[in-house]
Amino acid sequence: MRFYLISDNIDTQMGLRLAGIEGVVVHGEEEVSSALDEAMKMEDVGVILMTDLAVKQCREKVYGYKLSVRRPLIVEIPDRHATSKISDTISRYLSEAVGIKL
Repeated sequence: MRFYLISDNIDTQMGLRLAGIEGVVVHGEEEVSSALDEAMKMEDVGVILMTDLAVKQCREKVYGYKLSVRRPLIVEIPDRHATSKISDTISRYLSEAVGIKL
């Protein structure tokens, strides 16, 4: 199993490539959605890393996959611009998925 990155910027992609993680840089809702669909079809991918901005561009599709598919795991990561707190993202996800407010 391997990691795969869907990023909105080249800096995150280059940094993770140094760690041996391949991926794509996408811009716009259609590109993000298409890249996510392709990554979900990859048999050897166990974890899909997505930057927060990429997730924001197709949030419904991402959460739909998170709630309905066991593998691969989709993990939202902050990029170098870090526009949101990751703890807020986790809290929002729990609230939407389970109905628990933290």
